[in-house]
Amino acid sequence: MTQGITVLGLGSGDENQLTLGVLRRLRQAPKLILRTDHHPVAAYLRAEGIRYETFDAIYEAKDRFDDTYEAIAASLLESARTQAVVYAVPGHPMVAEYTVQLLRAKCPDAGIPLEIVGGESFLDQAFLRFGFDPIEGMQLLDATDLRPGMLNPRLHTVIGQVYDTFTASDVKLTLMELYPDDYTVYAGHSLGVAGEETVVRIPLYELDRIEGYGNLSLVWVPRSDRDELRNRTLDRLHEIVAILRSPEGCPWDREQTHASLRKNLIEEAYEVLETIDEDDPDHMCEELGDLLLQVMLHSQMEEETGAFTVYDVIAGLNEKLIRRHPHVFGTEGAENAEEALANWQQMKDEEKRRKGIDPSKQSALAGVPKDLPALMKALKLQKKAAGVGFDWSEVGEVIGKITEELGEVQEAMENGAAAERLDELGDLLFAVVNLSRFLKVDPEEALASTNRKFVRRFQYIEERLEARGKSLTEADLAEMEELWQEAKKLQSTQGFQQDFPS
Repeated sequence: MTQGITVLGLGSGDENQLTLGVLRRLRQAPKLILRTDHHPVAAYLRAEGIRYETFDAIYEAKDRFDDTYEAIAASLLESARTQAVVYAVPGHPMVAEYTVQLLRAKCPDAGIPLEIVGGESFLDQAFLRFGFDPIEGMQLLDATDLRPGMLNPRLHTVIGQVYDTFTASDVKLTLMELYPDDYTVYAGHSLGVAGEETVVRIPLYELDRIEGYGNLSLVWVPRSDRDELRNRTLDRLHEIVAILRSPEGCPWDREQTHASLRKNLIEEAYEVLETIDEDDPDHMCEELGDLLLQVMLHSQMEEETGAFTVYDVIAGLNEKLIRRHPHVFGTEGAENAEEALANWQQMKDEEKRRKGIDPSKQSALAGVPKDLPALMKALKLQKKAAGVGFDWSEVGEVIGKITEELGEVQEAMENGAAAERLDELGDLLFAVVNLSRFLKVDPEEALASTNRKFVRRFQYIEERLEARGKSLTEADLAEMEELWQEAKKLQSTQGFQQDFPS
């Protein structure tokens, strides 16, 4: 016969925090089980002659908390099939008590009645001892699952489950992603327990340098409206861009459209590429911010029409990344990059089919943006064609094609009109891109590297001429060629990673 489970909250401190109703149930319990004996009320129960069991043996037998809680829930369900069970937990049963959540999920399916009786939560003591009002806004977070994205500086943040110094260290490192190292935080131990309670006010960097962490420890991070904190959040960026576009905002930003910012988006992307080439993380950080601003502006324009917001953009991207990586977030396998790309393409094709597009009826060249830079677009077109077998069989044939196209360019120079020269030169460049593909070299990167090399060599010429008291217009070609060769020689010995000294 099923008797059911009654869950009682023991409060956050000693017996003085017990409610009269909970105390009466504890005294009357036919079978009382405490989640753990490590609670101030346990000593009171023993002194009162109230018999109880605990699940501490399960804690000792299991390596993971999740396994421990599952085992506790399973044991309670088994006991409740034949007798009434009173299960007592620290604090309030519905605050940071995973075993109770498991019981709420499992009892209905098992046909076992479940009653939950509240008790004082550790949050009650946190409000009292730390002295803040939760109406100002607060969040309760788990130290064992704390991530930077959860943090909101405009909310009081209470972090529970800070069991030991190692957990406190993890909390500190996560908080430092948003808060400055010297931000004032509070560690509270055994709040509400007479003779054991301590509250320590410390700078964040000292959070893991104090003693006293245990089952009754938590951390409070006071709320703040400081700009230096808010400026590290996406919400603040969203707010700033909305203000700039508002009637009270910036006249220039208000006038912008998707079309007017089109060039800016491309330019900012290229400026990010430049920082990659320079291997300059500080500059890259700045330029990535400028690129992100373009995304925010375009999203804000659509938010003003009701089409979508930047949060829709983020949601769509997250869903796409998960969907197109079944080998990471699903059951598919991928042992190498080629298999991962195959999974990606398979999911893209499936997405098209859901939109009513048959991938098999699309051109093999579909999906190449029309406004890509010419070298990049040529490479993508060639890869698409090669993917269905339209390709040279070996690199010698490609070199032969380049020779053929070079001859046609020379012929057009001698006999052709401007349009023919344009056409033949394009064919030559397209053939060179084919060679780069066979050599597994990105033609855009190769030409960009040569451009940088040219700039450095030419700047060397300018610097050396200036040292001689000459300008470019005063030097003849022979002198400039001599300096060019010097630059090449220095490049081979110095690697040309930095500008030449003047």
